[in-house]
Amino acid sequence: MKERAMVVLSGGQDSTVCLYWAKEYFGAKNIEAITFDYGQRHNLEISCAKKIAEKNNIKHLIIPINTFEAIGGNSLINRTENINQEKFKDLPKTFVPGRNIIFLTYAAAVAWQRDIQNLVIGVAQTDYSGYPDCRSTTMEALERTLNFGLDCAFKIHAPLMNLSKKETVKLASKLNAIEIMADTHTCYKGIYPPCQTCAACMLRARGFEEAGIKDPLLGK
Repeated sequence: MKERAMVVLSGGQDSTVCLYWAKEYFGAKNIEAITFDYGQRHNLEISCAKKIAEKNNIKHLIIPINTFEAIGGNSLINRTENINQEKFKDLPKTFVPGRNIIFLTYAAAVAWQRDIQNLVIGVAQTDYSGYPDCRSTTMEALERTLNFGLDCAFKIHAPLMNLSKKETVKLASKLNAIEIMADTHTCYKGIYPPCQTCAACMLRARGFEEAGIKDPLLGK
C-alpha cells in the first residue's frame, strides 16, 4: 500500500512548496493537510491554506489552538509593547515558543487516528529567523519522542531544511508550484497587498530576486 502523509500547511510560501513536494513524493491521493488557527495576527494565511488545499483537491483540516493566544508574549500574537524585551535579546520577536513542536504533536495525533505515518513541515535551518524549533536536531528529537509517545513509526520530512530561500523558489519552480504562490501569504502584518517591509516579506522578496523568478503574489 502506498505510504500516506500529513502536511502542516500554514498557507505560506514554504509550507505550500512542501505540499507540492509531498504530492510529488507520495502522490496527491495519498496526502492530507492540516492548518492551525492559533490566534496569529496574520490569520489571512488560514484562508490561503484553505484555498490552496481546495485547488489541489487535498483533504484539509483546520484546528483551533487558543493556548498560544492565552500565553502571548510575541509579536505574532500580541502587540510589540506587550513583549518581554529581555526574553527576545537573542531571538526575533516573531518567535512563538514551542509552535512547531506543538503543531507536529497535534498533526501526529491526527495522523495516528488516520493511519498516516509521514509528517511534512516547511521548517528550514539555513534561512530560518533564529527559531530553535526549526533546526534539524529539534526535528530528529521530536520524531523520536512522537514514536515513543504514540508507539508508532512516524517520519518527519522537512524538505526545505537545508535550502536557502533562493533554492526554495527554485524547488517551487521544479514542482510547478510558482503559479500557486499567488495564493500564499507571508506578510507578518497580515495584510494584502503584503507590506514588503517586514522580515518575512523581505526574506521572500530576496529569494525570488536571487532565483530570477517574479513573485506572482505581487502581480495579482
